[in-house]
Amino acid sequence: MRYCSFILVLMLALSTEAIEAQVLTNSDPGSSVRTRADLERLLQEYAQALASPAYSESVKRMVRTDADLIRGRLTNGDFRVGDRIVLFVQGEADLPDTVAVQPGPMIALPLFGEISLFGVLRSEVSAHLARELGRFIRDPIVRANGLMRLSVQGSVGSPGFYTMPAEMLVGEALMVAGGPTAQASMDEIHIDRGSQPFMDGELLQEAIRQGLTLDQLNLQAGDQIVVPAETPGGAFLNNLGIVAGIAGSLTAVIILLIR
Repeated sequence: MRYCSFILVLMLALSTEAIEAQVLTNSDPGSSVRTRADLERLLQEYAQALASPAYSESVKRMVRTDADLIRGRLTNGDFRVGDRIVLFVQGEADLPDTVAVQPGPMIALPLFGEISLFGVLRSEVSAHLARELGRFIRDPIVRANGLMRLSVQGSVGSPGFYTMPAEMLVGEALMVAGGPTAQASMDEIHIDRGSQPFMDGELLQEAIRQGLTLDQLNLQAGDQIVVPAETPGGAFLNNLGIVAGIAGSLTAVIILLIR
């Protein structure tokens, strides 16, 4: 099944002008962990949308924001301090199976030293490490998977920091933290980056319904997913729809965490 990229899905869902639904409706968001080609294609589509008179200025602001995030990923890469990399190198049993991302960003491996991750996307980390280790090992076989460190706070079973696979869904991330409590106000869920709001409201609720991944939302280490407690008279029925959409994710969460 094909989906619009996240920002364009919401553009179509929230726009009041029918003409805005006529462009880019067949766009695919790319892999669950986006490749460089995925991101470059999205930038091209966003450039076309920004040049089109068919879109309102409010929609173009949304597109510019997403485009800026993507350009940052293409230039600086995806890895931040606090992330981890699950690593397997065939024939190198002495290497740790998980390594922490250090300032640089980089990782330090016994015997092989420091390896820079600047400019490296999560989708590129296996190939990148294979090239770097190829300076020391002949034709290394490398499997690597990037994990991001996120905070899940508020009305969830076990608030705290969690290291999660980038291909995990937003709903799955909530389940890792114990799932929403009975008092959770899912219609007020939001994601913060530092002290600033990053995503909230209908945008984030639609992301959960669409089944978008942490990577597809351009999240990074340190971001906080916050589930506020419901205030008196809160939207209980709206909560039911969103919670039902994430409750079935538990099996997928277990598979992602143990593989």
